[in-house]
Amino acid sequence: MKSVALIAHDNKKLDLAMFVKEHAHILERFHLIATKTTGTLLKDKVKLDIECLASGTMGGDLQVGARIAEDKVGAVIFFRDPLTAQPHEPDVSALLRVCDVHQIPLATNLSTADALMDWLKLQLQEQE
Repeated sequence: MKSVALIAHDNKKLDLAMFVKEHAHILERFHLIATKTTGTLLKDKVKLDIECLASGTMGGDLQVGARIAEDKVGAVIFFRDPLTAQPHEPDVSALLRVCDVHQIPLATNLSTADALMDWLKLQLQEQE
């Protein structure tokens, strides 16, 4: 089964933690990867097994993109902060682009993440 990537900008990390906690019963059935700071927070708050990559500013977004290119990621949940400039914006843009190129479902806010959870639930049902 492909991984689900979990990423959040600093001002959105707690929002992602609450979201993941609410949907842990679905997400725990997938291999989860996350950028380092986000993954560390999620491990602490939600107690899920998460593989932590580098932090976003140190290339973690690009590592997720590389896994997408290798066909190892099935979905990305990336709670972005659209109101704050990010120092690694080119990396963020590259990640969004690789999701589009490889047709990877990408949720960038709570509404699209809820929809993505419904899709992931269907994926699990199809495998049973």
